Amino acid sequence: MFDALTDRLGGIFDGLTGRGALSEKDVSAALREIRVALLEADVALPVVKDFIGKVKERAVGEEVIRSVKPGQQVIKIVHDGLVEMLGGEDAETRLRVDNPPSVIMMAGLQGSGKTTTTAKIAKRLSERDKKKVLLASLDVRRPAAMEQLAVLADQLGANVTSLPIVQGQMPAEIARRALQAAKLGGHDVVFLDTAGRTSIDEQMMAEAAEIAKIAQPKETLLVADALTGQDAVETARRFHERLPLTGLVLTRMDGDGRGGAALSMRAVTGLPIKFLGTGEKLDGLDAFDAKRVAGRILGQGDIVSLVERAGDQLDQEKAERMAKRMRKGEFDLNDLAEQLKQMQKMGGLGGIMGMLPGAKKAKQAMAAANVDDNVIKRQEAIISSMTRKEREKPALLNASRRKRVAAGAGVEVSDVNKVLKMHRQMADMMKKMSKGGMKGMMNALGGAGVSPKDIAKMGQGAGMPGGLPGLGGGQLPPGLGGGKKK
Repeated sequence: MFDALTDRLGGIFDGLTGRGALSEKDVSAALREIRVALLEADVALPVVKDFIGKVKERAVGEEVIRSVKPGQQVIKIVHDGLVEMLGGEDAETRLRVDNPPSVIMMAGLQGSGKTTTTAKIAKRLSERDKKKVLLASLDVRRPAAMEQLAVLADQLGANVTSLPIVQGQMPAEIARRALQAAKLGGHDVVFLDTAGRTSIDEQMMAEAAEIAKIAQPKETLLVADALTGQDAVETARRFHERLPLTGLVLTRMDGDGRGGAALSMRAVTGLPIKFLGTGEKLDGLDAFDAKRVAGRILGQGDIVSLVERAGDQLDQEKAERMAKRMRKGEFDLNDLAEQLKQMQKMGGLGGIMGMLPGAKKAKQAMAAANVDDNVIKRQEAIISSMTRKEREKPALLNASRRKRVAAGAGVEVSDVNKVLKMHRQMADMMKKMSKGGMKGMMNALGGAGVSPKDIAKMGQGAGMPGGLPGLGGGQLPPGLGGGKKK
């Protein structure tokens, strides 16, 4: 969502860091460009004025002008300003679910993704915090709204259940029944998914206010569509006038909107942003962190979120089994297929690259080489077209077998060869690492064209060096590029 803003700010900062010294005039000119970039990203005018005023006050001081690296100092000041605009590092974004049954009331306009977001947060609470969750739909107007929540609850496992549907009950009655069921069932958290509307009307607000009075929720979350821009900010403001809102959830943050709503929402409403919705799937939800989001906007990546996402998606049992095999130097095509599946679960190449430092350059390199997530899917299809024995012993794949695999996957034989080459390089590295421990690992990396200096750069956020099998950097990994898409 912030791609356009990131590109604009990146260009401005490139001009600053390329100079050995900065005058007050240089800083003021850069801040004017930042102001235009924020306005074009649909950030509210009062928010932009306040932001630029605070940044300018800090950026034109003697500390910056006389700094050894003034350009970097300005970038840090802008970063800190963005963090402050988004609520600060110490903003309380955790849900208050301490005294069971804790009630979480969900509000928002129709089409904002409220019901799906309810299920996403329930999944997070049940899996991460081991909470027993009850979902109750209070939407008696939208066709199949209650059934939709019940279907989603069924997908979330035994720790999440939905309140049985009783036809003809009104929202207030359903809320009372949900509270009673939560107490009797020993639930830690109960979600009340209220009805949405196509616009804010008095009847809806009165109904929501009545439910809030009955349920006394610990959290009242407003779900807003980030793609609606400043309309989302206005919606939040008007809801907050009538309901005791405690936080915001912004959906469709993976869309191609300009991102201004996300930057304006906290400043305009004073409410903390609790979560960001990043897709239609039930695991497409990120906890909001002002510092991480500011880092993404400035192209510095978000390694912490990437690691958290990997931890959420990683099958611990499979990971331990694969680690055991790798210690023995074993790495067959089944292992490679598992690695590719994990990449898909973590958001594919685009999702992973977007969280790495220097994401812009990495994405440009991928686009130039015609590489996208379809490459991974094609590789999975190639491996799936092999027999079990072929996956376990790739040496069996002679010319005729490769031709059969290519026909089964709908690709050229050259594509099969690329997958086998990638596997062979990765398998060779595993063998060297298993034989020599740390020394073997260094030798393996050296054989792949990686020097100790390259390894040091990796720790400083530089891209992966070219030639490292299965990864990418200066060049794309074997099997992920080197040719046009079919």
